[in-house]
Amino acid sequence: MNTYLLFKSLHLIAVISWMAGLLYLPRIFVYHSQNSTQQIISEVFKIMERKLFFYIMTPAMVFSWVFGLILIHEIGFDKLGQTWMILKLVFVTLLTFYHFYLGRILGQFKLDSNTHSHKFYRFINEIPTLLLILIIFVVIFKPIWG
Repeated sequence: MNTYLLFKSLHLIAVISWMAGLLYLPRIFVYHSQNSTQQIISEVFKIMERKLFFYIMTPAMVFSWVFGLILIHEIGFDKLGQTWMILKLVFVTLLTFYHFYLGRILGQFKLDSNTHSHKFYRFINEIPTLLLILIIFVVIFKPIWG
């Protein structure tokens, strides 16, 4: 069996799972912020947010990084100096910071201290989409950049 393809497949599965959460959690925040005065609804959103963040998103992020680092090992550490790899790592690092920022917001909702409007969450929901597009183009067009 080709271990590179195995780890690449596992990396893609983890990334897709992580991205699904990064795209969905801010949408839940949109609805939560619009219904925060209704206690029962707010409590349901808190459960959904917590489970999504801790049981799906965070493990998927960890596995994305682990399998990504294994892939770097497989292709050789000399690739770390290539433009496409540097850009990909910068964008993935930004996604990681975004992930933890969402975790901070999750904590605010948990304490009923959200200060942002639903429009704010609609806006930040575009961040992972933009980063995903950039990562895909960087990885696909890597032979052009070297």
